[in-house]
Amino acid sequence: FHHGRHPRDMGTNEITAFLTHLAADRNVAASTQNQALNALVFLYREVLERDPGVFEGVQWAKKPIFLPVVLSINEVAAILSSMSGVQKLIAALLYGTGMRLSEALRLRVKDIDFERNLIVVRDTKGAKDRSVPLPASVRVPLQNQLQKAHATHQ
Repeated sequence: FHHGRHPRDMGTNEITAFLTHLAADRNVAASTQNQALNALVFLYREVLERDPGVFEGVQWAKKPIFLPVVLSINEVAAILSSMSGVQKLIAALLYGTGMRLSEALRLRVKDIDFERNLIVVRDTKGAKDRSVPLPASVRVPLQNQLQKAHATHQ
């Protein structure tokens, strides 16, 4: 693509060929190709003080399509039934509320409102607090765990 030439002696055609080469021959990820494009545009605009032009005909890397893996209700039930104790309670909380593991592990007694069936999740991603419904399935096990913890502290 460059055959030893300096970038100032090249232009849109070489950039287009290089970006296509990355996708077609090197099979790079779309993010890698975009990073190369941004680096080249920066080089031409800021360093060489030239307009890199319009890149027509570039073969763009395909962004992979990821289907989320979602467990069925029966699969979740099977997993939870194989668990016990605090681990089962935490897993049920994660499943029933959508909390992240770190959020569940940081829960405090004052964060759980049994009267309103709410859990306050504090200092979440984005440094915000939010409330999530307290799942009925974890209400009694959670109360039992709090009683055990209270007895331990006494």
